[in-house]
Amino acid sequence: MPTIKSSTARTLLAAALVLGVAAGPTVLPATASTPTPAGASARPRTDPDLATAMRTAIAGLPSADATAALVRVGGTEGVWRGSSGVRDLETGRAADPKARFRAGSVTKLFTAAVVLQLAAEGKVDLDRSARSYLPELIPASYGGVTVRQLLNHTHGIPAAHFPWTTVEGAYANRFRIHDPAEMVRAATAQEREFAPGERQHYLNIGYTIAGLLVERVTGESYEKQVARRVTKPLGLRDTYLPGTDPRIVGPHNHGYQRMTLDDGTTGLRDVTVWGSTDGWAAGDLISTTADLERFTKALFRGRVVPRGPLLEEMFTVPDVADFTTGERAEYAVGLARKVLGGREVWGKTGGRWGYNTAVASTRDGSRTLVYSVNSTDAKGRDMNKVAMNVMVAAYGMPSQ
Repeated sequence: MPTIKSSTARTLLAAALVLGVAAGPTVLPATASTPTPAGASARPRTDPDLATAMRTAIAGLPSADATAALVRVGGTEGVWRGSSGVRDLETGRAADPKARFRAGSVTKLFTAAVVLQLAAEGKVDLDRSARSYLPELIPASYGGVTVRQLLNHTHGIPAAHFPWTTVEGAYANRFRIHDPAEMVRAATAQEREFAPGERQHYLNIGYTIAGLLVERVTGESYEKQVARRVTKPLGLRDTYLPGTDPRIVGPHNHGYQRMTLDDGTTGLRDVTVWGSTDGWAAGDLISTTADLERFTKALFRGRVVPRGPLLEEMFTVPDVADFTTGERAEYAVGLARKVLGGREVWGKTGGRWGYNTAVASTRDGSRTLVYSVNSTDAKGRDMNKVAMNVMVAAYGMPSQ
């Protein structure tokens, strides 16, 4: 894949600015008779204040923090859709608002939905131990972990360690194929972090086990079950699970990651082609903003997981402390709770190298948000600045 040194990256960014690519987001003005620019869309119900805030949030791309952003806001409070930035730094073409992208941990919502559907059918018991479904894989030392605890991150199983700790090391191993069962064995060979149900630690491993549980219960691959139960019924034609294919099939905007290059300098590397088997049922989904918006609305309306106790699992945060911070837990089954602008917002973020994604909604669906930001610092310790600006523009500042 091509690499872009810091000096070259600055030149490309400057050229994009001169060409006008980064002058502002592509949107459709809130006038039905106005011709629609290629790839742009909006609706007359756009809130002018929302439109102004959102344009500001994604203006000026590409920048040091991100090369592109795609945003869709929906709900009764107003609708806005826009994109900004470039499809790739080499050509400087405008970002494709219909592009597919890596959704990262948003995958967990799809996995949780499948497990909850199976629970609705009586094929999975959330209070039953994971070991009872996978006795040859889950050792007796983790015999007390329930299916619910896998999904709400209170299982106490540590992460499976990989033999690298830096983005450079991950890049060198980007085509390595990871077996889900082997990752589970590596994780459960370690001592538990805490007794099941005592704390919450957000990790991928619980959802890796959940994906294997889906396969055991149904006799079909996890991928087929997601397609059968979620993507096909909802008509999510641009959403798929890539398996061992490291490419993004179909139209997509390139992802770039800042890292140390082969010559020792720091710059941007094109990380679009990158295997995601390490994420699997916890993080390998590829989708679009339109598909994720449709999924989010359907989920909150009870069209994916049936209304009642099982859907409430997605809005029930366990009353425990976070394992790393000691603060109140935030994750339920699939979804996480945040207080933004003084109100509860439920959603899920995701990060793969070069890509940050989020879906969010108020419980009543009055405001939904989906974004994809091609972050140059994806998976960093802090939230990407452009992504944060989009979230704040949609909902307001986080409450302390």
